[in-house]
Amino acid sequence: MDTLQNIVFWNNSLMTWVAAVAIAVLAFTILSLARRIVRGHFAKLAKSTAVVWDDLVIEVLVQTKQFALMVGSLYLGSHVLALSDRVVDVLQAVVAVTVLLQIGFWGTAAVQFLLEHQSAKRSNDGAAITSMKALTLVVRLALWSIVALLVLDNLGVDITALVAGLGVGGIAVALAMQNVLGDLFASLSIVLDKPFVQGDMIMVDDMIGTVEHVGLKTTRIRSLSGEQLVFSNADLLRSRIRNHGRRAERRVSLIIGVTYDTPRAMLQTIPAMIKQAVEAQEDTRFSRSHFNEFGDSALMFETIYYVTVPHYDRYMDIQQDVNLSVHEQFEANGIEFAFPTQTVHVVAESSVG
Repeated sequence: MDTLQNIVFWNNSLMTWVAAVAIAVLAFTILSLARRIVRGHFAKLAKSTAVVWDDLVIEVLVQTKQFALMVGSLYLGSHVLALSDRVVDVLQAVVAVTVLLQIGFWGTAAVQFLLEHQSAKRSNDGAAITSMKALTLVVRLALWSIVALLVLDNLGVDITALVAGLGVGGIAVALAMQNVLGDLFASLSIVLDKPFVQGDMIMVDDMIGTVEHVGLKTTRIRSLSGEQLVFSNADLLRSRIRNHGRRAERRVSLIIGVTYDTPRAMLQTIPAMIKQAVEAQEDTRFSRSHFNEFGDSALMFETIYYVTVPHYDRYMDIQQDVNLSVHEQFEANGIEFAFPTQTVHVVAESSVG
């Protein structure tokens, strides 16, 4: 034991070096074992729950690198050694760089897991998956750019000029590609905020159609007349969009005019006839029916009802059946529909002798 104390190597006895190595090995063993136990615990927890955060923890822990554990263990062991200030500074710089790199790996794993989770929810939407991949690339690039700058700063490199140069270059690139970047971020906004999704029928200004594809730069819509409409994503989001695909129900206003010679007793029964015609149909909700106006050539009735399904074909079928039913009841009760007429009264002038 005295022999180990007497042997000096780099200003530290051999006994001190043995103690430093033992501490480093013990620390590495404990850290590796702790990582394995924590991963196993969260793996069991993930199987028994439907939440996402435990799966996220597992993905992040998987990216805990062995070299990071080794550097941390060696740094702990070095505390028992008498080292020069220069060596201590180098060790601290190595530890700082290792921590930054490990944070980069953890951040990349977290971002990729979260975006892949969002993509899995939209597995049938190829455009959304494409946009998510693009977003993953952008976020990872930004993350590692920050890590690289911090690493250079910890290595003693003056990054002020580099950051300034990147800022000027970034502004130049952004100005040159502002339209492309605008469409790209608009695409991400569409995917994340979901004002519409693939398959929705939307109306943009006076153009209407079904969304076929949401790309990184453009959105393509199939119009009712068959042609394909192509909008840039930025222009599309600046427009007023009416999403018929999310219509919960359709409001129908039925205006009917009957002739002025219809008896008052019959006029009083017309709202009930129309109500019966509406309520006889499935997927309808009756609101009201009133004799509301003396028209120029007709007595006007206004009826409001709702079709409780959004499908346009079903809406037209119901409207047709209601109209036929009203026509049948009017015909059975001798009620005549009015049409524009004009009556001219001729007054004969008496002759003057």
